[in-house]
Amino acid sequence: MAIPRHIIVLRFSALGDIAMTVPVIKNLLQQNPSIEITFVSVPFVKPLFEGIERLNFFSADIKKEYKGILGLWKLSRKIKQQNSFDAVADLHNVLRTKLLRFFLGQKTSIIDKGREEKKELTRPVDKKLRPLKTGFQRYAEVFEKLGLMVHLNIEKGYSNLLADESLLPFKRENNIVIGIAPFAKHNAKIYPAEKMLQAVKLLAKNDHVKLLIFASKAELPMIESWKNEAGNIFIMAGKLNLQQELNLISQLDVMLSMDSANMHLASLYSIPVVSIWGGTHPFLGFYGWGQVYENILQTDLPCRPSSVFGNKDCPVHGAAGCMQQITPAMVAEKLLEVAGRK
Repeated sequence: MAIPRHIIVLRFSALGDIAMTVPVIKNLLQQNPSIEITFVSVPFVKPLFEGIERLNFFSADIKKEYKGILGLWKLSRKIKQQNSFDAVADLHNVLRTKLLRFFLGQKTSIIDKGREEKKELTRPVDKKLRPLKTGFQRYAEVFEKLGLMVHLNIEKGYSNLLADESLLPFKRENNIVIGIAPFAKHNAKIYPAEKMLQAVKLLAKNDHVKLLIFASKAELPMIESWKNEAGNIFIMAGKLNLQQELNLISQLDVMLSMDSANMHLASLYSIPVVSIWGGTHPFLGFYGWGQVYENILQTDLPCRPSSVFGNKDCPVHGAAGCMQQITPAMVAEKLLEVAGRK
């Protein structure tokens, strides 16, 4: 098999899954100095790929300019006009990318998502709970099938940003800076709001601890009252673009997240993450790059995991019920412990 020189890589969602491609792509390019990558994705995620040598980011607005079958055909024409490529790596394998790789018409390597293995972990009875291949390994296999070498080497400080301390709403000094990302796409992955608020209050009692709360504009009403609890709680929702948010995340001492994109964003900058897991499970392959298992907060319940993506409530405990045994004190203590180890 001829080794490809220029690969078109496809992945359009979700933010966390796209972030997981970054360390794989970096390893791929470092270990194969003769190749070039054009990464095709939605414009919003471009900051994740800035500064990577021999990577061109192709912004594809699939909601407007390249919407529908005709739009994908136009996108394929644009990619062909701007690039001379000899392979396509489909890291998504959904209808949109299937059509696009057909239109692109080059040899293709496609991700194996391991759906049958994941069913064995998430079925209600007779679960076979074991660590599956990680998403990083599955991405790497796509390129290995093209004849390329990809060893997943964990490196400290994988992405480099010059810290912009002006983004901090306080002086850095000797404070412990903790990021808190309390939300996820699905309820079964979200730590109960009243418990999260209690954990925030416990942390806020420490004057030398500064809490940055990360959320979207839509989630702002649910957490706006938190800033009234203490002067060291700062709500960042809706104030930053992705580039600024990444820079701020890179300055944290520790991040608290659900099984969500923020875990993966922090992992790109070697920021330790304390993650809370409910309806999903780290064994399904979506744990953060370089993160240690000691920083996971989860309960050993026979019903877990109940789904791959958290889009199904637990049949035993309901939405977020699998997190009820994780106390606010456990969350606060783990965050302070990890921040002290950094």
